[in-house]
Amino acid sequence: MKNEIPKSSIPRSLKEVRALLVALKEKYAAQSASISFLSCLGFLSALIIQEELNPSFFVGSFFMSIVVYFIFFKDIKRYKPAFINEQKMVFLLGLLLVATLLTGRIFEYLNYGMGKGLGFPDGMTAMFGTPIPVGAMLVALIFDFHAALMFSLVISLITGVWFHNPYIPVYVFIGSLTAAFSVIRCKKRSALIRGGFYVSVVNIVTTGIILLLTSNLFTDAAPAGIFFAVASGFFIMALVSIMLPVIEYFFSISTDISLLELLDLGQPLMRSLMINAPGTYHHSIIVGNLAEAAAEAVGANPLLSRVTAYYHDIGKIKMPEYFVENQQGAINRHERLAPHMSAMILVSHVKEGTELARQYKLPQSVIDILQQHHGTRLMSFFYQKAKDQSGAANLDEYRYPGPKPQTRVAALVMMADAVEAAARALTDPTSARISALVEKIINEIFLDGQIDECELTLKDMSEIKKRFTFVLTSIFHKRIEYPDIELKVSHNRGDHSVEKTPHNNGNSGKELPKIDKSRSA
Repeated sequence: MKNEIPKSSIPRSLKEVRALLVALKEKYAAQSASISFLSCLGFLSALIIQEELNPSFFVGSFFMSIVVYFIFFKDIKRYKPAFINEQKMVFLLGLLLVATLLTGRIFEYLNYGMGKGLGFPDGMTAMFGTPIPVGAMLVALIFDFHAALMFSLVISLITGVWFHNPYIPVYVFIGSLTAAFSVIRCKKRSALIRGGFYVSVVNIVTTGIILLLTSNLFTDAAPAGIFFAVASGFFIMALVSIMLPVIEYFFSISTDISLLELLDLGQPLMRSLMINAPGTYHHSIIVGNLAEAAAEAVGANPLLSRVTAYYHDIGKIKMPEYFVENQQGAINRHERLAPHMSAMILVSHVKEGTELARQYKLPQSVIDILQQHHGTRLMSFFYQKAKDQSGAANLDEYRYPGPKPQTRVAALVMMADAVEAAARALTDPTSARISALVEKIINEIFLDGQIDECELTLKDMSEIKKRFTFVLTSIFHKRIEYPDIELKVSHNRGDHSVEKTPHNNGNSGKELPKIDKSRSA
């Protein structure tokens, strides 16, 4: 029969029926929460842009806000699902939308009063001073440029409804795009000043065009419009400088600016790592170089990659002598331990590192990658040792607990960590051997399914291998063997004896200047 229900779609048991009902309930609960959230944003936006008591305008702006916000969040869900999957980030996006409009409303009143005080003519000139691009700049700093682009479009549409003027949305959109562009890869807080300056320059140009279109370029309105256009850039600069640290603190978010502060090797954790586990410290620095180079090749965040690589092994501070890079001489603590105990010590450094990171209030993005940098990889040395001793071993007992890398940066840190550790063991690190080693390690990680949950492509993997090989070859390059050199050493200005001194690369063969004791001081 045509209307017959496929047998595969019929639940086979009461348990499956309950599971289906629970799934439907969760789905509708999520949809209800989304509708409530959008309605709340629409209501607040309509309330902020309300000029006077006008029910018709309020209802119209309410529905208009819901429509544009729905498109905005749908686009974010499509292209940046990681933001939507985290509730605090969704809430922050909504808060920034409303706060941007509220900031614009406050400055509209302030600019109007300022204009009257300075004797400017009444009109649309005060609108040019509303620092609405502040929202786009914050979104670009906290999220990314794509989110800032859509934010700029949405907020400019809402301001068009607000000001009843077809030119203001263009003014706001161009200013917001400039603000977002100016802070891409922002590394210092002083870059915010440069961003505000760029917005002022672009606002002057846009204001001049709008005044020309409205036949006001050669009237008294022009100086007022230019003044407010310039002032808007300075308002944006000040507001972002104040609001960004507050958002970072309350939402536990790390921007490139705050990440850069963690690269200071004088940080307490880095100093402790350098003193207590110098081998691990040196290993982490090289892993940072590898991860950053690979991140630039695949379009990930290079700064986050380097910072996370610096801190990924901080858990080894607790028991540094149990990790080979910190062991001196031929002493190996693991020789007296059972393989299972050795595996537990290795696993513990991830847990210890996570606790230290939280204690020192490192950003959550760094903590997440710290937990994921070993994924569920097998500790093959101790697993094989256990098999040799007892003839059998449980594979799961010799794997890290995970989770697997959830982001490209986490995967890069995992691969850089594994490759650097293996490269140290090469006896003759030629370019061909390093290339073969990198290929082998990364293929093992790939076949083990460790990068199944992140967004790395096969093309990315190829680029990562090239960058790793280049960096490692540069670090472990072959050194020139210098020949012995005959040096003539003068004694009492008369005697000459010949002394052979072996020279190595670098300063190791240099002699310190000798002091002639026969001379008076």
